[in-house]
Amino acid sequence: MKALVMASIVLSLATAAVEARPIQVVGTGDGMELVRALGAAFTSDNPDTVILVPPSIGSGGGIAAVGGRKAPLARVARPLKPTEEASGLVARAMFRLPSAIYTHPDLAIESLSHEQLIGIYSGAVNNWAALGGPDLRIKVVRREDTDSTLAVLRRSMPGWDDLELTTRSKIAVTTQDSVESVKSTLGAIGFGPFSRVLEESVNVLKIEGLHPTDQGYFSAVTVSYVWRRDDLRDDAKAFVDYGQSPKAQALLSALGAVPIAGDDADATGTVAQ
Repeated sequence: MKALVMASIVLSLATAAVEARPIQVVGTGDGMELVRALGAAFTSDNPDTVILVPPSIGSGGGIAAVGGRKAPLARVARPLKPTEEASGLVARAMFRLPSAIYTHPDLAIESLSHEQLIGIYSGAVNNWAALGGPDLRIKVVRREDTDSTLAVLRRSMPGWDDLELTTRSKIAVTTQDSVESVKSTLGAIGFGPFSRVLEESVNVLKIEGLHPTDQGYFSAVTVSYVWRRDDLRDDAKAFVDYGQSPKAQALLSALGAVPIAGDDADATGTVAQ
């Protein structure tokens, strides 16, 4: 009898383990901490489901993983391409993140003008003393030309559409790399998606006196989920839908994002911008 009871317990635990298999949400570093926060909140309400948000492999990497059935969900910071849609992928916009310009946490500068920012990233200005700061060389950290935040800056920041970025700069390959490089290098400046967590490690600048969360701020990137049209598990779908709930949207707002819901979240293909 004891053996029968024990076998029943083992079978129940094995069944629970299968039902509780984690959902991986892979892809961009943009908004990664927010997706992790959403995952933790979802798991709190649904203890049988664990959301895993691994380090960045980029939007393209996330899309490739989902397309190759290596992960059920991707997090992306760019629209789907027509070829990706044609392959059976769909997207839903979840939230917008303002693009932030940030410096080493010890740099005593609070705000830059558009002109000053262009001077830094073009290489025309190379010392913080020229901008009212300390006598310290400016160390530019940029992203690759295909980066989503850079694309948004080029579309929205005055003077950035045809700005040739200085070659005297470090190229960060992920959002985390950019933040860590700026955080660890005195005099460094970088850019990436804004979040409240970001302000804990670097000095987020105002641009023309506007903080990224202020109304009228200049640019933002849209973060979306992507999945295969013919292959979305029920638990993964529940997590996607959770992002549209009032609780999830309140959490996103508290973390510095602008949640997207209803007709603005396009679940049929190209990400709404």
